[in-house]
Amino acid sequence: MRKLLRFLPFHFLFFLILGIYTQLLFEIWRYDFNVFLIIHVLFLLLLWLVQHKKLRTFLTFVYFFFVGISTVFIQDDANYPNYFGRFSNANLLVVLKVDKVLKPSNFHHKYQVKVIEVDQQKTRGFALLNIEKDSFQKALKVDELILVNSTFSEINPPLNPYQFDYQRYLKNQGILKQLFIGKSDFLSLGFGSRTLKGWAEQFRVFVQFSLNRYHFHPNEKAVINALLLGERKEISKELLTDYSNAGAIHILAVSGLHVGIILILLGKIFSFFTYFKNGKIIQTLLILVILWMFAFIAGLSASVVRAVTMFSFLAVGQQFGSKKIILYSLFSSLFILLIFKPLFLFDVGFQLSYLAVLGIITIQQKVYHFWKFKSKIIDFFWQLSSVSIAAQIGVLPLSLYYFHQFPGLFFVSNLVIIPALGFILMMGILVIFLSILKILPTFLSDFYGFLISLMNGFVNWVSNQEAFLLKDISLSFLLLLASYGVIFFGVRFLQNSSTKKMLFVLGSILVFQSVILFEKYEKQHTKEFIVFHKTKQSVIGFRNSSKIEIHHNADSVQQLNFLINPYKINEDIAISFEKLDTTILQFENQQILLIDSLAIYQIEDFKNPLVIIQNSPKINLERMIVTIQPKMIIADGSNFKSYTNRWKKTSQIMNIPFYYTGELGAFQLKY
Repeated sequence: MRKLLRFLPFHFLFFLILGIYTQLLFEIWRYDFNVFLIIHVLFLLLLWLVQHKKLRTFLTFVYFFFVGISTVFIQDDANYPNYFGRFSNANLLVVLKVDKVLKPSNFHHKYQVKVIEVDQQKTRGFALLNIEKDSFQKALKVDELILVNSTFSEINPPLNPYQFDYQRYLKNQGILKQLFIGKSDFLSLGFGSRTLKGWAEQFRVFVQFSLNRYHFHPNEKAVINALLLGERKEISKELLTDYSNAGAIHILAVSGLHVGIILILLGKIFSFFTYFKNGKIIQTLLILVILWMFAFIAGLSASVVRAVTMFSFLAVGQQFGSKKIILYSLFSSLFILLIFKPLFLFDVGFQLSYLAVLGIITIQQKVYHFWKFKSKIIDFFWQLSSVSIAAQIGVLPLSLYYFHQFPGLFFVSNLVIIPALGFILMMGILVIFLSILKILPTFLSDFYGFLISLMNGFVNWVSNQEAFLLKDISLSFLLLLASYGVIFFGVRFLQNSSTKKMLFVLGSILVFQSVILFEKYEKQHTKEFIVFHKTKQSVIGFRNSSKIEIHHNADSVQQLNFLINPYKINEDIAISFEKLDTTILQFENQQILLIDSLAIYQIEDFKNPLVIIQNSPKINLERMIVTIQPKMIIADGSNFKSYTNRWKKTSQIMNIPFYYTGELGAFQLKY
C-alpha cells in the first residue's frame, strides 16, 4: 500500500478526480475553448522550464486538477455553440439518430438519441426520446435516423425526499433534455453512417434471432440475453428481485465479473504459449482480441467497454506476475477511462466494478490464508469464497449506501454460481456460435436451458430465505467515507502489522463511531413538517426526533410505501400512519389550515397560518387571502394543474408566497 501511495500516477488520478468533482459541483470554468488551449500550453511550458523537483511535482498535481476540469467541460455538449438546447422555439423540425435502446416504461418506448439537425442546422448533443407505446410498432434500431416535429422539454427532478433522481442520472449520461411524441409522429429516414456500436447492435439482434429458433423458456432466454449479450430488457421484475435478494444481481449485467472470469479461463486455455519464446506476449494479444470480440457481441455498451478496458490493462499487468504491477494497471485503466469519459465516475456500476476488483487484489490473499485446508476440493471452494468475501468487503459500504440491503447468503449463492458461471459463459458462447451457423443440436440447447433454469431455481431458493436478507439499512455519505477509512487502514494493518498501523485502525474506528453518535444526536433534535407530492392524494408528515407520523387520505397504506420508504430508510426513523380527518393542524408554534373541496376557511381567531389547499376546491383565493392573511399557500398533488396555475398568479399579485409540490417538490419545514 505504501508503494501505491508513492506511485505518481495514483496521485495524478486523485487530482484528476478532484478536478472532475469540482467542475461538476461548482462549474468554476465557464470560459471558451481558446482560453483552455492557452492555459494547457502555458502549464506544459512551465513544467518543461521548472527544474526544481518538488515544485515541478506540485505544478503537475495542479495541472492534473485542471485536466479534470477540462475533461468535464469538453465532454459537456451544452458548452458548444451548436448545442441543440440553444434552439428554444416550439414545434421544431428535428433529425434524430438512435444511439441506444433503453428499457421501456409502462407507457413509452425510450431511446437515447443524438440530435443531428434542428431546423436544418447541424447540431450536437444527446436527448431522451419517449414514444407512445404501440404493440404493433417496430422498435427503432441503433443508428436509425428519424424526423420529428416537436419541442424539447426539461427532465423533471424527483418530487419527494430521497426518491431516485432520474434527472441527475441522465445528466451523468450527458442528457439534459427530452422529447415526447405520439406513436405515429415521426418519419424514419433509414440509416445514416453506421457506427461500430450500430454494427454491434445489429449483430446482437441477429444472435437473438438465431436463439429464438430454439425453445428456451422466457426466463431462460432473458438470463441468456443478460449473461452473454448484455440485454436486460426482457428480465421480469420477479426474476430481478430474486437475483437482487440473493446477492447475485451482478450476474445479470455483463460487467467486470464476466470479463474477469473469461480472462482467467482464457489465461488457462492459452497457458501453453508461455513455454515458447515471447509466448506471454502472444498469449496476452490473443486474450485482448477475444475480450474485445466479447465486448462487440455484448453490444459495446458503456459497462462492457469499461470492464473490458479495465481487464485489458490487468491482462497486460499479469504478464509481469507482480501484484504491484496489477494494481498499477488497475489505476492506469481508471485514469485513462476518466480522461475520455469523466462522467463514468458517477456511474454506480463503474464504482462497484473497480472497488470489487480492488478488494480482490488487496484483500483476497489475506482472507484466503486465514484458514488452510489439506483437502484440495475444500481448498478450491475456500479460495472461491475468499474471492467473493474480498470483493464484498470492497463494495459493501457502497452497496449499503445505494441499495440499503445486505443479502446474508451472498457467499452461498456466489459459492455455487461463480464456479458454474465460467462454464455457463464458455458454453453460452459455443451455443451462440453454433446457433448462428444453424448447427446447434437440440440436446445441447435443451441442456444449456436446463443449466440456466437450475441456476434460476437456486437463486429463487436463496432469495426466499428472508431471515438472512437484511433490508432498510441506512448509511449516510459521512458513514460511507468513515467505513472506507476503516477498511483502508484495516487492509494496511493486515498487509504489514505494526503498533503505528494498529493506532490508525483504532483511530478510524473512533471516527466511525463519532459519525454514528453525531448523526444520532442530529436525528434526535430534528423536527420537520412535510407536505409530500402524490397525484390525486394528500400526504402530510409530522416528524419528531426519530419518528414520523403520516396523515393521508389514500385508500391504503400500501399505496404510500414507494413514496415514504425512501425517506424512512435514509433518515432511519420509525413511521406510523393516520387518516387525515381534520382541517386544523399545528406544527410547533405554526398553525396550519387545510382547505379541501368544502372550501371552509373562515375560522375565528385564525390568522397568518400556513394554508394547504387540497382536492381542487372552488375557492375565491383573493377573498381567502384578505380574510386570513396566510403566511404561505401550499398546493399539493391532489389539485388540478389548471387550478394551481390560476392560484399561483393570484398569489403573485397579492404578494403571498405560493408553493406547488408538482413543480417544486415536497414542501419541508424544519425546526
